[in-house]
Amino acid sequence: MTQARNTTSLRERLENDEVMLGIADDTYSPTVVELYGDLGLDFIWIDFEHAGPSPWDATAVEQLLRASELSGTELLVRVPVTEPALVRKALDAGVRNVFLSHVDTAEEVRDIVRAAYFHYDGEPGERGLAVPRASRWGQKDDYVATEDEQVLIGVTIESLEAVKNIDAILDVPNLGFVFVGPFDLSVAVGHPGELDHPDVQDAVETVRSASVDQGVPVANLGFGMDDVNEKARNGYQMLNIGTSLLAIQEIVTEWLNEYDGS
Repeated sequence: MTQARNTTSLRERLENDEVMLGIADDTYSPTVVELYGDLGLDFIWIDFEHAGPSPWDATAVEQLLRASELSGTELLVRVPVTEPALVRKALDAGVRNVFLSHVDTAEEVRDIVRAAYFHYDGEPGERGLAVPRASRWGQKDDYVATEDEQVLIGVTIESLEAVKNIDAILDVPNLGFVFVGPFDLSVAVGHPGELDHPDVQDAVETVRSASVDQGVPVANLGFGMDDVNEKARNGYQMLNIGTSLLAIQEIVTEWLNEYDGS
């Protein structure tokens, strides 16, 4: 049964202290994105860091956007480099929610966030003013004002330097959220893949607690719904509950295991 569609933006819902659930679509398929929206997911994570088409490919991005818009969900797009021009490119295509990989300092974060705004922290921003898809090709009323009200820019915390600088990073004006990267943090502390190692957990908790204390929404991966529910109770507002390919693997494996060979 198709779920009711939520037309409130991720940014507004975060500001209202809601918890949102999403899934990473590693098929990069508009059909799958559309289905997820109809199922009622709050966001679809499109990760251009580790796979998929080039984030500079506006045609591929627009196809995914049209599927999300049709089904009333939102894309959460991660780009692989901290490059202001790439942030502007994604926003001009119509992406509302962008987050960056591999940031280490507040200065890097401020440069990225400033690139997403026409007005920033009482000064001119660095968003390019043109007539792209985001403006409905120049037909959208109050384009500048609505863009600054709707965009959501986040960063991934996945290095020890970023953990050390977390308080300064969280102080950056208009930072929309931080995403804790547990796998890369496990590499950074010298225990790749050992998410239960005390050093990994300490790094994750440092980011979580600082974010909650400073009122900046914090996101993470969920490892099963018990873990998702616990993290939601502990202040996480955005949780990724799985991936398309993992879901397919689990379902097909279950079907094959149930075959009795007759």
